[in-house]
Amino acid sequence: MSARATVRSLAGGAIKRVAAGADVLRRAAGGVTILIYHRVGLGTGGEVDLDPATFDRQLAWLREHRRVLHLDDALDELRGGAPTGGDASREAVVLTFDDGTRDWVEQVLPLLDRHGVPATFYVATDFVERQVPFPGDGAPITWEGLRELASSPLVTIGSHTHRHLLLDRLPRQGVEQELDTSIGLLQDRLGVDPAHFCYPKAVAGSPDAEAAVRARFRSAVLAGTRPNPAGTDPHRLHRSPVQRSDGMRWFERKATGGMRLEDDLRRVANRVRYRGATS
Repeated sequence: MSARATVRSLAGGAIKRVAAGADVLRRAAGGVTILIYHRVGLGTGGEVDLDPATFDRQLAWLREHRRVLHLDDALDELRGGAPTGGDASREAVVLTFDDGTRDWVEQVLPLLDRHGVPATFYVATDFVERQVPFPGDGAPITWEGLRELASSPLVTIGSHTHRHLLLDRLPRQGVEQELDTSIGLLQDRLGVDPAHFCYPKAVAGSPDAEAAVRARFRSAVLAGTRPNPAGTDPHRLHRSPVQRSDGMRWFERKATGGMRLEDDLRRVANRVRYRGATS
């Protein structure tokens, strides 16, 4: 590990410990916790590329301690519907995956099947259509792989735009083109009419972009690292990112709605990091 990577790892660990301490002072309200995943076992070594054995343990923990719901069932519950998916005394969790990499069908789907856990997959369609790698050596899934994924009763397919462009810096026409191209490809290639949307990099769109999203989708997800209590706006759902460095210790805290301070600090850093970026 390089000196820079070592410093980054130490800083990340310190932030996680501080965030865990902050949870004691600012306890999360109850509600549905939505987890963000990206890749499992793709071999890139990045923070969003989890080891399959760790992901396996996380699914086992969720099955034992939480109600893991389809996103549509969770939305019904947030609107005041009766709890579903098992023991109503347990808090609800939803699993989501972003981008569209080949591990989704090679690694993720077999583990979801093994544990009987549902998940929503948000696809950035341009990368699949042109077979362009995602940043960080993310090998894209094929349409054939996505059809296999979509055929599972555990899987919901959503839109992650077409080219993964940030919607707060596009004109209205550009936003609508991103959304409609993605929807059209998912309909044409998979026979899926996507009802759920994920903002690229969890960056909220402009007012025009948000209006376009609301007109096309039942829900939209951002970041936030906190649970979604009853009555939450379904087009501004909070999610908690699961990282390689979380292991089980910090994962369990995130799965119970904790570690909000980590996200607060990340968003401050991302304002600088994404300044001038388009995707």
